[in-house]
Amino acid sequence: MSASLAHGGFAVDWVDRVGDALHLLGGERFDAVVLDLGLPDRDGYDVVRALRKRGQTLPVLILTARDAVEDRVQGLDLGADDYIVKPVAMAELQARLRALIRRSAGSAGSSRFNIGTLEIDTAGKRAFLMGQPLDLSGREWGVLEYLAVHTRRIVSKEQLIQALTGLGQELSENAIEAYVHRVRGKIEGSGTVIRTVRGLGYMLEKIDEPTP
Repeated sequence: MSASLAHGGFAVDWVDRVGDALHLLGGERFDAVVLDLGLPDRDGYDVVRALRKRGQTLPVLILTARDAVEDRVQGLDLGADDYIVKPVAMAELQARLRALIRRSAGSAGSSRFNIGTLEIDTAGKRAFLMGQPLDLSGREWGVLEYLAVHTRRIVSKEQLIQALTGLGQELSENAIEAYVHRVRGKIEGSGTVIRTVRGLGYMLEKIDEPTP
């Protein structure tokens, strides 16, 4: 399943124990959790209980062979956002996961991001540097928008490829590198940088002092 999700454009971290899952979820930022209830150390429901007790609201999708109505009710009552019984088509799982992430992002934030002196308006498909509109091509805008929505999180080249393929022909990793390079040049001096995380991808983040 991890390989299929990764192939679908998701960045995936996989563990098979409740303790490891809670440790990982306590120290890293994730968009969603796909949770199997049949874990070897403890019941998977313990993950949902612990997350909600901590006040963590990230979406949880339970994927399990338990098909009894009472199991579904228990999972949803504990705070899971969706409950899918195996077997499930991978396309449906990916679609449900994307829907959960979209709903979570929509309820958690605005369509405007202000990072340094850079303002990104995802609803209006516009970006401004120090109040002046940025001249961006369609693909350059796509790169900046995706990085802004995932600010301070690492975005892989594969994720950017998946996000931009709707704009036309397929893209190569070299093309993504070129678009990132162009966007870097256009936001220079904004107090915001696109940092390369070697071997993993890119991260949009604010620096301490904008360039004069």
